[in-house]
Amino acid sequence: MKKPQQPEEEFRVRTPRGKETIGILQQRLGSSRMRVACLDGKTRICRIPGRLKRRLWLRENDVVLVEPWELGGDEKGDVIYKYRPNQVEWLKKKGYIKGIEDIEEF
Repeated sequence: MKKPQQPEEEFRVRTPRGKETIGILQQRLGSSRMRVACLDGKTRICRIPGRLKRRLWLRENDVVLVEPWELGGDEKGDVIYKYRPNQVEWLKKKGYIKGIEDIEEF
């Protein structure tokens, strides 16, 4: 017997705007800093801004939204959002995350 199909939940997913890019947290470096591999092909040392420090808890392999700095934007940036597993699936389905197959934990 098949389960009745539930209607798909509608939710808003924060997509990159302007200079923002999606990245995967590779390594925690301590003192709210981390190494993030971004989808634009660059690896940045990112930090969590003070307004988000107590609200944003990150682990390795989390998918995050990175805002590069104005000065030194190729090497540094701020983590401004963490995607949940269902949001990561939506991003994959819509084509925002391409070429990353090593996110299989979700």
